[in-house]
Amino acid sequence: MPDRTTPVAEALAELAELLAPGRPAVTEEVLLAYEDPETYVRTHAGRLDERGIDEPVDDLAWIALVDALTAQGLLAEVDWKESGEEIRRQVRALESRPATDPWSLASNANKADEADEAEALDTYAFLTHYGALHLDVGTALAVLDIESDCYPLVLLPAARAAELTPLARRAGFAAAVLRPDTT
Repeated sequence: MPDRTTPVAEALAELAELLAPGRPAVTEEVLLAYEDPETYVRTHAGRLDERGIDEPVDDLAWIALVDALTAQGLLAEVDWKESGEEIRRQVRALESRPATDPWSLASNANKADEADEAEALDTYAFLTHYGALHLDVGTALAVLDIESDCYPLVLLPAARAAELTPLARRAGFAAAVLRPDTT
């Protein structure tokens, strides 16, 4: 059995648990991609074909995390030029969404003009604004960087948001909580 105590394997497992608590299938899928990439590629050939992957690649474990979270209803992959309305629709469909819709709260709190202005922002600016609204309700909106022309978006408890970027870095990847000060 492969060694799951390496720093990268530990970071990947911690990330999977952070983003998919109580869903060990996500952790197992990510660790399979890390420990046995050939088997992972064979097992998930159909899914990987959609990404143009037909053999192991350096970031396979990270792609496995994105795909496993998507399969569990915990990640929305939005285009780099997606509208704010479509982003909100996809994020609201996530199983990890907050009980209270932060956009509705902002609209109801006499911030309708601000909400309308946010709709006119470019995608990244909208995401940072939407991320700030999520933080107001105790949820962090974050992006897992797969070096593509999309934003893989996840939600996690704001109280644990500070763990995301260092864990991703330890695993050799990039992730960030979306808020106005994100660069």
